[in-house]
Amino acid sequence: MEDVQTKATEIRKGIITTVFKQKQGHIGGPLSAADMLAVLYFHTMNVKADHPYWENRDRFVLSKGHSGIALYVALALKGYFPYEELFTFDDLHSRLQAHPDMTKLPGIDMSTGSLGQGISAGVGMAVAAKLQEKEYSTYVMIGDGESQEGQVWEAAAIASRYKLNNLVVMIDNNRLQQYGWKQDDISHRQAPELCHAEKWKAFGWKVLTIDGHNLDEIATALKEVKNTENNQPIAIIANTIKGKGVSFMEGNFQWHSKVPTEAEYHQAISELEEGLS
Repeated sequence: MEDVQTKATEIRKGIITTVFKQKQGHIGGPLSAADMLAVLYFHTMNVKADHPYWENRDRFVLSKGHSGIALYVALALKGYFPYEELFTFDDLHSRLQAHPDMTKLPGIDMSTGSLGQGISAGVGMAVAAKLQEKEYSTYVMIGDGESQEGQVWEAAAIASRYKLNNLVVMIDNNRLQQYGWKQDDISHRQAPELCHAEKWKAFGWKVLTIDGHNLDEIATALKEVKNTENNQPIAIIANTIKGKGVSFMEGNFQWHSKVPTEAEYHQAISELEEGLS
């Protein structure tokens, strides 16, 4: 996993550098998702950067589309487009808009941004694979706050009904929504416990709970898509830290969407590089 760890750090550096240079974008949620994206794109998923529309590729849907910058960096590192194009992020005519657009950029399997809708698209992809007798798997990443959307649970019920054991939903459970929840300590305004495991199990899913920053745990959990019993879809509850990797961003809802100053940028990059040594 040493190479994957390096990729995870490069994803984090790319997120912070792009937001700093472009003076716009989300940081906290993308940083909490970086390790999962590194494992997906550099260990688990069967994809081809030089053949992005290959029909047998594994599919990935970033339902928490406001974290699109993390996906863009992963795709750039994978070779889907030149790394320098990251620095057109959210420009008027850029292929890299604030939320992923499948009509603009190869490697994006679903346009997302309206929270709660990505899992429905993932269900459709998984059903299509079953009907066409294809071997590809579909992975969907949702946020813990996003899981409060009713459409998530409508899709969850359908996935169980159709026994979609080729579908994995990864919940980025960083427990910190955009503005947090009112508590005395403003740096840790966490949402109430949403009983994720119990809810997914009640909807007929196989549930795994992992450390979303432990690469081995992530990789092991993702292998379960090929081993699930009773034809169940899989929900991976990945406990993560918003702003992971940068001391002053971790667990602070104010870094949900904020541009670092030059001093903050250099400190963040320095901390990430030190983490690799």
